[in-house]
Amino acid sequence: MSTEQKSGPRQKIRIGELLVKNGIISEEQLLGALATQKKTGSKLGNTLIELGLVTSQQLHEFLADQLNLPFIDLKHYNYKPEIVRMLPETAARRFRAIVLNQEENQLLVGVSDPTDIYAYDELSKVLKQKISLAVVYESELLKALDTVYRRTQEIVSIAGELGEELSQGDANLEQLLTETDVEDAPVVRLLKSLFEDAVQVGASDIHIEPDEKVLRIRQRVDGVLHEQVMKERRIAPALVSRLKLVCGLDISERRLPQDGRFNMRVKGRSVDIRLSTMPLQYGESVVMRLLDQSSGILHLEHVGMSPSLLKRFRHQLHQPHGLVLVTGPTGSGKTTTLYGALNELNSDEKKIITVEDPVEYRLPRINQVQVHPKIGLDFSRVLRAGLRQDPDIVMVGEMRDKETSDIALRAAMTGHLVLSTLHTNDSISTALRLIEMGAEGYVVASSLRAVMAQRLVRRICESCGCPDPLDPGTRSWLKNYKGRVELTADTAEFKHGRGCPACNNTGYSGRIGIFELLEINFALADALRRNDSASFASIAQNLPSFVSLADSALVLALDGVTSMEEVLRVSGQIEETLQLATSGSKAVGTAEHTSSLAE
Repeated sequence: MSTEQKSGPRQKIRIGELLVKNGIISEEQLLGALATQKKTGSKLGNTLIELGLVTSQQLHEFLADQLNLPFIDLKHYNYKPEIVRMLPETAARRFRAIVLNQEENQLLVGVSDPTDIYAYDELSKVLKQKISLAVVYESELLKALDTVYRRTQEIVSIAGELGEELSQGDANLEQLLTETDVEDAPVVRLLKSLFEDAVQVGASDIHIEPDEKVLRIRQRVDGVLHEQVMKERRIAPALVSRLKLVCGLDISERRLPQDGRFNMRVKGRSVDIRLSTMPLQYGESVVMRLLDQSSGILHLEHVGMSPSLLKRFRHQLHQPHGLVLVTGPTGSGKTTTLYGALNELNSDEKKIITVEDPVEYRLPRINQVQVHPKIGLDFSRVLRAGLRQDPDIVMVGEMRDKETSDIALRAAMTGHLVLSTLHTNDSISTALRLIEMGAEGYVVASSLRAVMAQRLVRRICESCGCPDPLDPGTRSWLKNYKGRVELTADTAEFKHGRGCPACNNTGYSGRIGIFELLEINFALADALRRNDSASFASIAQNLPSFVSLADSALVLALDGVTSMEEVLRVSGQIEETLQLATSGSKAVGTAEHTSSLAE
């Protein structure tokens, strides 16, 4: 391969003609794609992929072969952030390019469209060095750019600017807050950078926490908080007050917690933001939950259930009546599963009413009600009113008290399909929790159809995943593990992530659900009627179809999807509850035993 060939395209390449010539698409398909391209204005390659005429892998590997260029899979390429940043972010995103390596006076640049001669010329001018091209997937390139071009330095810079402006006098704060149309105000630019950075890394929450001498800004990514500490503690009141203004909250009230909500567009996405303030010793803490509305509702096929488990869960969802519960701690993906279920059940033949706090995603055709306890519009009141609206399906955001659970259970007994959540640790303790809340055993036995317990475990980063030898303690845990997963503890192979730029050196990228489905049969219902918790737990654990959360996590670890570190974390959360459920006395009616099953 000559240096001239490697350095880049020298003449315009007609990709459509090449694909037809090589028999990958037909002449008619090319003409159809060109007609679509004229309407959308997108590149021909993207149009062909969107129409399903070629896959992204086919197209990029074909281009690499035709142009005699190397093809690089960024998932498994250990690029260096300082090398990538040699190309300004605006140019990288505009030309879909990433600098991968530097050798003497030549740069290796990955591009998604190597036929773009204009992009090649502009990249050479910007980088001011000789470049050679490699072909990369566009989707992986964009992920890499989001990871490398963080807003951390920009945030620090703007925070310093805002701190200097505020140090000139308190009057500046009032001016910043009243000039609501000034987009160039430092407080506005700082918040914009915070949200852009959070969206780029896929953060679910942003925490703003003033301390005695510093301001901590933390982002929750894949369930774990990542902290950025800034010395400009003085800017905290300006950030909090600006956020309160956006939400329509009282900026003069700093002694009481407040809740609000607003929507904004961040990097072309519609993001719904739920905000909560809390008075602290050194000011007000703000926590914001980010909900990406543009991504749409996740379908049940994509939440991580195995095909057999999904089939069983769908069977329960399509029953004419009964109670189906989705359980787990906060942040375990319950809402995602419930909305996926609602999306599947949503049709013009069924009336669906939801009672939520708050309404997180808006769904067409579904009657969604947000509770408002301050005016007496609580779960139980909305639920009673909703049942008079002739619904087929009712979704209760959470069964928090006896009154709400009683109404939901009665509704399930009288011909309605009821979906709801409980904050319990596993499926077995959920039915017992309902009795603990005051429901009669026979009512629970007659109404409850299924309980889906779930958690989220982190995925091993594909770029830095490697064999994990495991420490002696973990091997010992595997030897003593009494689950349903068949393995030889001494020879079983697992993986973990070393940490790399693609995963911010965490070893993990993204999360996947693990699930535990308990379907109530006659024997389980009979144990509930008799308030026999020990029998209920024993029968449930011995059901042929019952796969525990720990088993589900261990299967993913054996498949190399997650690590044993995550398996042990999940198992540690549920083992104590299971032991209490199996060793407890037969009567769950006593306060001592039922409280031991509490979360």
